[in-house]
Amino acid sequence: METKRWRYHSFVSALRPWHVAVALAASIACGGQGNGNGDSSGGSASWMAGVFAPSSTFAAQCATPRTGTDPSTGKAYPDKPGSTLAENNWLRSWTHELYLWYREVPDLNPASYATADYFNVLKTSATTASGNPKDKFHFTYSTAQWVALSQSGVEAGYGAQWVIIASRPPRQVVVAYTEPNSPATAPSASLARGAQVLTVDGADVVNATDSASIDKLNAGLFPSAPGGSHTFSILDLGASTPRTITMVATNVTSTPVQNVETVGRSGTVGYMLFNDHIATAEAQLIAAFGQLQTAGVSDLVLDIRYNGGGYLDIASEVAYMIAGPGPTAGQGFEKTVFNDKYPTTDPVTGERLTPIAFHNTSQGFSGPQGQALPTLNLSRVFVLTSPNTCSASEAIINGLRGVGVQVVQIGTTTCGKPYGFYPADNCGTTYFSIEFQGVNAQGFGDYPDGFSPANTVSSPGVALPGCSVADDFSHGLGDPAEGRLAAALGYRIDQSCPAATSGTSAAGTARDLSSADGRAPKSPWRENRILRPR
Repeated sequence: METKRWRYHSFVSALRPWHVAVALAASIACGGQGNGNGDSSGGSASWMAGVFAPSSTFAAQCATPRTGTDPSTGKAYPDKPGSTLAENNWLRSWTHELYLWYREVPDLNPASYATADYFNVLKTSATTASGNPKDKFHFTYSTAQWVALSQSGVEAGYGAQWVIIASRPPRQVVVAYTEPNSPATAPSASLARGAQVLTVDGADVVNATDSASIDKLNAGLFPSAPGGSHTFSILDLGASTPRTITMVATNVTSTPVQNVETVGRSGTVGYMLFNDHIATAEAQLIAAFGQLQTAGVSDLVLDIRYNGGGYLDIASEVAYMIAGPGPTAGQGFEKTVFNDKYPTTDPVTGERLTPIAFHNTSQGFSGPQGQALPTLNLSRVFVLTSPNTCSASEAIINGLRGVGVQVVQIGTTTCGKPYGFYPADNCGTTYFSIEFQGVNAQGFGDYPDGFSPANTVSSPGVALPGCSVADDFSHGLGDPAEGRLAAALGYRIDQSCPAATSGTSAAGTARDLSSADGRAPKSPWRENRILRPR
């Protein structure tokens, strides 16, 4: 029986990858290798190292079967009575079939593990050039939770994107940007970039270490549902005295394209802040590029420092609107490469592997289907980046480089997510295990340590022309005096850079807000590389 699959070209770390319980807590407990809770059905005698039955043999044989109707399909759940061992055997065979580095996975007895613990060991233990784990994107969700997230266009919150600059005392949590018409921008709150959060419901953001305070911070900063009133002590940028505000979480719809304008010291330079590759972005991007096309811009600064990704088709549209038909005609934007068992065919869909095109018409996300896209016809583009620049955003960089468009990077090293997977449901858990890599028209997709500006100190990322510049929370986004935009405008004139900055904050070290970097927590549907059926 087939397991349910969503067409996500994605790699997501967790529901809240930098959730305060993780990012702000003094210490983190990590799960180990299981406790011998495997089901005895079939026993260890049924396991033979190196011998794998098809995963379909074990699919939907559940220790705790779901009953009723699956709300995402309208059909009955496929689950039937089974066991923990059957679920583990499915994981073992599924991993061997589809995992990108299946040869590097230890073949361990599935009867010796609880299911969650078994999944955790079914991955490579290799590291990248930087010493980071080669596989940083191995995780699970409850299927109900994942479906709710992936199918939503809104998220519970205040409309303020927090950035965690310092993760341990003395911590720093600041506002990166806000969404229009949200609780964060209401007159009673009036939050703006650079505002620091000092307390949440009386809990000390800066210094608290006790679990009760951490729980308050989690509940207040990252509400899981609309409703509930939370009180914040806020120190606005430039203020010497904090103020108190109260906000109630609502379902906030993101405005992914903001601050579209022209800037520059000579010639006309376009600027736009692009925060999410979500469906509503398409119409906004078409309007933004149309505006800049009419203005006759000769360069573009694309600000993707907080853009975790989303629909790969939208990334393709953006790349086309930057480059135009000249370099992109007849070229692929990105091709999916699976493990060596599947050189020409997608093993999940059965389709022949062909590159995603550079889309020259709108794909019908929020713009009309088939509308010709505006183009700037540029031979280079400036991108503003940070560790939060991930996934589909990195695909824009890689895809343009694949057709000879120069990408000048201003900021800090991107997150490094060239890999993807099809999330797979079995017995109420959705599993995310790396299954493929995205490569550009030149066959390149090897950037597991991200992209780095050329003058970055001690970075293993793929070096691009540009400047290492930390985030500047002391100026508004789109302000020509803001550190990264100012550096891009300067580099455009004479290829010079300000002194390189690491852009990172050591644990327990607060940073000057004019030179800082941090993690911007986002939900998975905003940190994906999502591939739609073709």
